[in-house]
Amino acid sequence: MGSSRKIEIQFSSGDTFREIFQGSAEGIIMVNRDGKILLANPVSERMFGYAEGQLVGLPMETLIPERYRAGHVHHRHDFNENPSPRRMGMGRDLMAIRKNGTEFPVEVSLSYKEINGQFLVVAFVIDITERKKSDEALRRSEEQLLIYAAELEKKVQTRTEALNQSIKELEKEIEVRKKAEYEAHKSLEKERELNELKSKFVSIASHEFRTPLSTVLSSASLIHQYKEKGHLDKLDKHINRIKSSVNHLTGILNDFLSLGKLEEGKVDMLPEPVLLSHFFHDIQDELKLSLKEKQTIELVIHGEEVPVYSDPRVLRNVFFNLISNASKYSGEGKKIQINIQFAANQVRIDIVDEGIGIPDSEIKHIFERFFRATNATNIQGSGLGLNIVKRYIELLNGDIRFTSEEEKGSTFSITLPIS
Repeated sequence: MGSSRKIEIQFSSGDTFREIFQGSAEGIIMVNRDGKILLANPVSERMFGYAEGQLVGLPMETLIPERYRAGHVHHRHDFNENPSPRRMGMGRDLMAIRKNGTEFPVEVSLSYKEINGQFLVVAFVIDITERKKSDEALRRSEEQLLIYAAELEKKVQTRTEALNQSIKELEKEIEVRKKAEYEAHKSLEKERELNELKSKFVSIASHEFRTPLSTVLSSASLIHQYKEKGHLDKLDKHINRIKSSVNHLTGILNDFLSLGKLEEGKVDMLPEPVLLSHFFHDIQDELKLSLKEKQTIELVIHGEEVPVYSDPRVLRNVFFNLISNASKYSGEGKKIQINIQFAANQVRIDIVDEGIGIPDSEIKHIFERFFRATNATNIQGSGLGLNIVKRYIELLNGDIRFTSEEEKGSTFSITLPIS
């Protein structure tokens, strides 16, 4: 015990060090080369369930479950031979035992010091019981997220199959009606109307379903990647993107199952406050994978942003169409710019691209059904998208205008009421 007394004298000569030792939030235990405990601070005494001073003189192995003690003696000898600051138990769980026999998980860091010619090992001990509980809860949450993602993928697959079946049934129905009209010599106008109905359905399905389905598939893939890499903080974002896209698909599918409502302009409007900066950032994220090589989307906001009271589902349909078109009709490496200008009672959104534009003589036809510019015949499209966009904007009590210069680009300007 003479060495212990020397250490006490050394500590008492430095009040600051004593305060640190006594007030530390970690357990601090000093042992000699033989593993005998010489000093233990109050935190370590409480941690292991000993009264003040009871730890002094005990072998360090007293604090270790019996099944690990022999191995610990070997590790202690290794440390004495090659001392260096380090963490114990890298890559495995460490367990300690209290005076009452209960075990608990710990994290231990080792250091060493020579005082008055005596080699001392300093162990810094942290009780990580709560952290282990949190890790276990996080692991269970991760499992639940993966289960939920799998369920969502099944729902998307079911919706896709339902959509394909609906398309087949609708095509069959249209063919039957066309045949009946032909046989009954009904008016040519009615036949044209039915043909347009079929074309419109196929076109809208192509425009409105591709991006949400791509979002679901990409997010499901990213969830798997983040899980493997341990990036659990990023899972919620992609789970929410999947849920949002599934809900979006459900809403559109319901509209398509009753095409008469859309033809008659009876689309239900569900307005709510929309923060356009967040809205367009979400669209940017979802469109990244569909952009051409080195294409970029730049968002610029002018004026003080305020929420716009509008239907986010209809807004999504409008701007997915316009931004997707801007990418489709522009070359690689081109920029798509979104300018948002807030005024007193309205907001103006300009979608500006550096694409092929259209000839001056054809600009007046841009919002007509089935119109395709002469310089766009080799680019996939049905000619219905912009007509649908215009109808949606009218439902929102807004206005859409278009300017273009061939080979230099196009600008779509949408004005919407704020309230």
